[in-house]
Amino acid sequence: MNELVLPNDTNIFGNLMGGRLMYWMDIAAGIAAGKHCNAPSMTASVDNLSFKNPIKLGNTVHIQAKVSRAFNTSMEIHLKVWGEDSQQQYRYESNEAYFTFVALDPNGKPRPVPELIPESDEEKKVYDGALRRRQLRLILAGKMQPDDATELRSLFMKD
Repeated sequence: MNELVLPNDTNIFGNLMGGRLMYWMDIAAGIAAGKHCNAPSMTASVDNLSFKNPIKLGNTVHIQAKVSRAFNTSMEIHLKVWGEDSQQQYRYESNEAYFTFVALDPNGKPRPVPELIPESDEEKKVYDGALRRRQLRLILAGKMQPDDATELRSLFMKD
C-alpha cells in the first residue's frame, strides 16, 4: 500500500503523525488478513509498533503487510514501513509492527482461518517467532498464565 504524506497528515514538525500511519497500517493489515482468510476480519491487537525514522511532508509511505502466521481464528500480520523522498531519490526504513486480526463469520463470531505455509527463509524466521509473540501477547492481556507459555517458560520461570 502506498500513500502520499499531505499537509493534513502531518504534525507541527512537518512529520507524518503516528496515528495517521497506524490508521494506514491497520487498513493494509486488514487487507492482508482478509485476502488470507477470504472473510471479514477485525483488529484484535497491535504490538511492537516502533518508530525509527519520521516520514516527512511530501514523501511517499510504502507499507508491506504480510500474514506471518495463522492460528485457529486469528492471524498475525507483519508490517514493514518505508518512507521515500522522491526529490532526493532515497528510501528509508520508518517502522515495523505486528498486528493480530481475527476472522469473523456472518454472525460476527470468530471463525477458523486457513493454515499458512512459509516458503522463504525470512518467512520461516518470522513464522517461527510468531508463537512466542502470540504467547507474550496473551500473557500481557491476562489471557494466558506464564506457566502455560510453552515457548516462553525460560523468560518467566526459573529451572
